Amino acid sequence: MIENKVCIVTGASGGIGSRIVEKFLAENYDVVMVDLNSEKIEEAVEKNRFDRNRVIVCAMDITNENAVESGIHDIVSRYGRIDALVNAAGICGSYDQIVEYSFENFKKVYEVNVFGTFLMIQNVIPVMIRTAKGCIVNFGSVSGMRGYSFEVGYGSSKWAVIGMSETVANEYGSEGIRCNCVSPGWVNTCMMEKTIENYRKLGIEDPENWITYGSIRRPAEPEEIANAVYFLCCDQSSYINGANIVVDGGMTIK
Repeated sequence: MIENKVCIVTGASGGIGSRIVEKFLAENYDVVMVDLNSEKIEEAVEKNRFDRNRVIVCAMDITNENAVESGIHDIVSRYGRIDALVNAAGICGSYDQIVEYSFENFKKVYEVNVFGTFLMIQNVIPVMIRTAKGCIVNFGSVSGMRGYSFEVGYGSSKWAVIGMSETVANEYGSEGIRCNCVSPGWVNTCMMEKTIENYRKLGIEDPENWITYGSIRRPAEPEEIANAVYFLCCDQSSYINGANIVVDGGMTIK
């Protein structure tokens, strides 16, 4: 049995995911980096100079039930514990108005954002029950709190994740397991760039000017989101359960 706590991060090679990995490493966790493509994870490890003695590269399709079950089994066999699960994997899909929004696109967004999150939670909870403790952080979005145009798939999928998080918190809080959600606004990542490109394809002129930031008047940096995620997994947040922490720079202030 190792001494360090263990955190699983899905979407670990992404802009936010890699900063989450960095944050947990700095807090003396060992981190299992989960993503669909092992090469992308390796690139993130190399680029960020992560300690290879402290990170494990785990290529896993989180939308595949058998792959998730097998992957979690291997992680538990290696570490014997899972202290934190951060479900950072997510896709925005293609944007369009509802009548033009393809069902295939809608299903693909749900497969990753909702079903993948569900499968990870479902397979990790029994491990946490055995140790009578654990923290789960899922990713919502301000898009899951407001009905923004052109993103019926992404927005509704994130609303589903927020609701799922509350259910997990309600069912397993008595087992020592806390589950919370982080809902970012705009974040300076490739996903933001892809969203701007989606707006451009929809014929929106100057899509950068179409974006509304909060009163801080800038997008978040990925490490700012990572800080919020870690807070929800540390002892200082021991009484926070079933919450949706909005990290949007004031974007959703009415």
